[in-house]
Amino acid sequence: MTKSSGVIGVSDHGGWAILVTAARDGTLLDRRRVELVDEALPGLPHHHEGQLLPIGAAVALVDRVRLSAERHAVRALDAVAAAVPDVGGVALRHCPQLPDTIAERITDYRARNLADWVMYRQALAAAAKARGWAIHWYDAKTVFVSASRALHVENLDAHFLTMRRICSGSEFQRLGHLR
Repeated sequence: MTKSSGVIGVSDHGGWAILVTAARDGTLLDRRRVELVDEALPGLPHHHEGQLLPIGAAVALVDRVRLSAERHAVRALDAVAAAVPDVGGVALRHCPQLPDTIAERITDYRARNLADWVMYRQALAAAAKARGWAIHWYDAKTVFVSASRALHVENLDAHFLTMRRICSGSEFQRLGHLR
């Protein structure tokens, strides 16, 4: 990555995510909400809809959602790359280890509570890898300390409040970067 290149931070929420692209100095370059699955598909197939179906049908449903997520992840990263031409990577929350098969994930209580999030992160990671972007896996427990060090900022809240004032939401909307 070059010094000015952006990194996309991802906050995933089931069938959708917020992608926030920032420069290495913390300057906000782009922010957008993206859908990660087709409208007709559920956002939490392991956790919810798969629990209501026979196991074969549940596995097939999860597989359809996964394929949809992979397509949507590519489209989402294409859109960010078009808006911010110098993206160098994606930061994703670390994925916990899960059982190997979809059927095991659906029937294991712990796994079904995590599997949908993991599926979406993996789809975004695969799309980033296909673009040649770096993938940064972070630990949610230490991400704020790491961000403070990387940005050379003691108080992240104050830093981002200042950035918000500099790049007001209305200015970003006018430029077409805030969706």
